[in-house]
Amino acid sequence: MGPLVDAIEGYEHRPSQMQMADAVEDALAHDGVLLVEAGTGTGKTWAYLAAALRSGRKVVVSTGTKNLQDQIVERDLPTLLRHLDLRDPPQVACMKGLANYLCLRRYDEFRSSADSVSHSAELGVVERWRERTRFGDKAELPLAEDARIWPRVQSGSDTRIGARCSYYDQCFVTKMRARAEEAQIVVVNHHLYFADLALRAGSGPIGGAVIPDHDAVIFDEAHRLESVATLFFGSQISSAQIERLAKDATRALRTVKDPSPLPESLRAAADAFFLALPRPPEREGSRAPLDRSSFTEALEQRFFKLDDALAALGAHVKLRAREDESLGQVGRRCGAMRDTLARVTEGATGESVAWTSKRGHGVAIGLSPIRVGGVLEKELFGRDGAIVLTSATMTTGGTFDYIKQQVGVDFEVDELTLPSPFDYPRQVGLYIPESLPDPRQSTFIEQAAKTTLSLVAITEGGGFVLCTSHRNMHALADACRPTLVDRGHPVLVQGEAPKLALLERFRDAGDAVLFATASFWEGVDVPGRALRLVVIDKLPFEVPSDPLVHARCARLEEEGRQPFLELLVPAAALSLKQGFGRLIRSRRDRGIVAVLDSRLARKTYGKHFLASLPDASRLYTEQEAKAFWEFSG
Repeated sequence: MGPLVDAIEGYEHRPSQMQMADAVEDALAHDGVLLVEAGTGTGKTWAYLAAALRSGRKVVVSTGTKNLQDQIVERDLPTLLRHLDLRDPPQVACMKGLANYLCLRRYDEFRSSADSVSHSAELGVVERWRERTRFGDKAELPLAEDARIWPRVQSGSDTRIGARCSYYDQCFVTKMRARAEEAQIVVVNHHLYFADLALRAGSGPIGGAVIPDHDAVIFDEAHRLESVATLFFGSQISSAQIERLAKDATRALRTVKDPSPLPESLRAAADAFFLALPRPPEREGSRAPLDRSSFTEALEQRFFKLDDALAALGAHVKLRAREDESLGQVGRRCGAMRDTLARVTEGATGESVAWTSKRGHGVAIGLSPIRVGGVLEKELFGRDGAIVLTSATMTTGGTFDYIKQQVGVDFEVDELTLPSPFDYPRQVGLYIPESLPDPRQSTFIEQAAKTTLSLVAITEGGGFVLCTSHRNMHALADACRPTLVDRGHPVLVQGEAPKLALLERFRDAGDAVLFATASFWEGVDVPGRALRLVVIDKLPFEVPSDPLVHARCARLEEEGRQPFLELLVPAAALSLKQGFGRLIRSRRDRGIVAVLDSRLARKTYGKHFLASLPDASRLYTEQEAKAFWEFSG
């Protein structure tokens, strides 16, 4: 990293960054497994990228978010390549999931369809972008994230034809894969990496993206690995997927002038089946169990009708597949959906749990492995090559034990903990109001709102109020809004505008208060004075009634272990650490983090949470919070 000090204006020499770069370089050179917790401000991204660039090996860098993926490809790697003295600068490629790329075949089919009339404005934007885009990546498209046209023209594992497609040579996905084959550094995200890993293991969807063989993989934001692996080593199907299949089948049949009623029959069968399922929780993404007892005779009959509808449509389109390749592709999707439905509805095997969940305006059902550690030990850590796991939040209670257990590392590995360079006792006050009622008591929201308003008055706004549920978010926002408006503070609530728009308004206002849930707990950066207060409503324990959480706790109990202390507490400690990390992003930042959960001070397990957090100044009364704010200013 030495050349960067003189070459890049403002670059700071950080011993911890050098230490990490050396450790990653050693792991890459010797096919080692390395776990690195690098506190915020360490400069971990440049540390592992510099090591990868100098290694001469083919390295995949996998990120937890597409935002970090884009930052690495568009800013970090170009900067390092300009300033590192590399004899033969390596090629770099970016790979995203297929749904991020424009499908030329589907675009042309949609453009010539009757449906295009109702999307004329958005279609015009896509047409102009299509003429100039090099990569066909949705991130470049000047349309809203929820643009109605995109699902009609995007690529996907369930719509891709492959080499038989007449657009294959021009295809953005084909070109993306070719660039990745040639590159030394390939930047992906966890969803794509584990989709590929599941394919290699024989349990993934047909036709997914394939990452080139590589010598090493570096996982940034590695605290997310277990949840992503759980997703891709399971099975799921939604009412929205079947609706998309029915629409695509109708369009494909229309091209060969076939007025078959089978797509409509599929829609009706799917509606009847999903409506008859046990009612999932209203909260988006929350799950309800789907065990064998759920399958009444009436529900089984609806399942058989849905399976028959998929079989009938699949058989019909295959008869005419020679007339249009899209029909063959629809037939393959029908077969894959039948397989998925069968796996899920057959239910748990002792190693997995079935569930149903609300998804947007529809419903999904799925089957998830109770543990993924064994799968990852075989499919990921059992392969040749170096593996680096890094994040700002990997340890709980000062050790890597929890994350190692979750991802299947039960062998000797190298571990490195690099503290943040920030002066936390001076920059952050951790406020734990012991006088507040238990979060499970009926008076909690009222008292939490009063405390939140007092803290906002101390810092004069600039606050995130991070909640563990939508119910608490709306309750706190409703309770605080009148007073905040009277004081002149803009009030922002997750869901009232797109996430990026809310963040932009928050930064611009300087004294706003934003109420949000899980999606703002991590991956959100607001450096500077705009964010000077983070209020966390309660300790972010997972919902014990969630079927997967319940099954994992039951499994630990069967083994004579303590699920609360070995699973629920460390998982919540990692989440709390993420929420805490929103506040301090640079040496100039300062502020207060308030955890409105008195259990943090009263319960014995609170020590585990506190040992997982940076060493901020402890505050227990509003007077101490006010004094800290005035003194630190």
